[in-house]
Amino acid sequence: MKNNIVIIFVMLVVIACNNSKPTAEVAQDEKISGEHLHLDSSQALLTQITTIHAVEKNIAPIFKVNGIIDVPPQNMVSVSMPLGGYLKSTKLLPGMHFNKGEIIATMQDPKYIELQQDFLIARSHLEMQKNEFNRQKELNASKASSDKVFQQAKEAYESAIITYKSLGEKVQLIGLNPDQLTEATLSRTIPIYAPIAGFVSKVNVNIGKYVNPTDVLFELVNPEDIHLSLNVFEKDMENLFMGQKVIAYTNNHPEKKYTCEVILIGKDIGSDRSVNIHCHFEKYDKVLVPGTYMNAEIIGSGRKAVVIPEEAVMHDGKDHYIFIERTKGEYEKIKVEPGITEGLDIEIVSATGVNLMKENIVVKGAYSLWMKLKNIAE
Repeated sequence: MKNNIVIIFVMLVVIACNNSKPTAEVAQDEKISGEHLHLDSSQALLTQITTIHAVEKNIAPIFKVNGIIDVPPQNMVSVSMPLGGYLKSTKLLPGMHFNKGEIIATMQDPKYIELQQDFLIARSHLEMQKNEFNRQKELNASKASSDKVFQQAKEAYESAIITYKSLGEKVQLIGLNPDQLTEATLSRTIPIYAPIAGFVSKVNVNIGKYVNPTDVLFELVNPEDIHLSLNVFEKDMENLFMGQKVIAYTNNHPEKKYTCEVILIGKDIGSDRSVNIHCHFEKYDKVLVPGTYMNAEIIGSGRKAVVIPEEAVMHDGKDHYIFIERTKGEYEKIKVEPGITEGLDIEIVSATGVNLMKENIVVKGAYSLWMKLKNIAE
């Protein structure tokens, strides 16, 4: 019995010894101390780490915005018929080009005939009243007629002048020249002439349709002063200046770039904390019609900055970090404040306690170090 107890005791001791290992054997090859990470030579080789020094170069901030193609009010014309009427003919289609003074449509209505008739009658009546006024003037001068008769002739003549000029203005309003209007040229059809040169933006009527004086028949655009209207957020306003270069492109063809120049910077900040700016195209493309949605990149003022490759910067929420190689296989995580990005480079505004121009900054392999550090920390 005693021997059995001894044997059991010995077995328990052996089992306990087999299950216990030195603490040193549990330690991993990857060691962490604060913000430091150590890799042995094989791990460093496997991670393929490369380092560089930060450099100082001139960079310009580029911020992305969006907007639409727009034209100033004086370059967009809404065509209507002041007296209303029926559209007899037109060949306009959206996007079609036309020249100033070209007939773009014809209208017809009985009221056009009545207006021309009234004008011609008023012209004839004016001539008669003028002759009567001159006759009474001569008679009154010789006292052959009373002052009252002369005054009545004068009033009738002045009234005829007013009626004639009033109807003449109405005739001009429908696009006719009153000086060229005669009994032979009287017509029920009125041409509509293009007030500007440009292209058609909208056609709101069809042949045979009756339009009221307030109805818009066509919307015409003069592309000579077409521009790009962009919304820039308040935080980027300090980077704006007159004459600034802008690169614009559409969603459908982002590879086709349009160079623009800032010509106007708004002074009012909208409810979305943005300000409106206007840019002029260096070369206008007829495919850019008003209302077209555009993306744009605005190039700010250049300045000297300390930059490193963007792939060297790791992100953790709102914080940004880089890795510096202190010695071979020894890396330290450093908090940095990034600035603007230009191409594949990023500006470093500040770095905690180091001079990046003299440090070995990890570029290739930085992400691997970042993941190892996070895994060890967890």
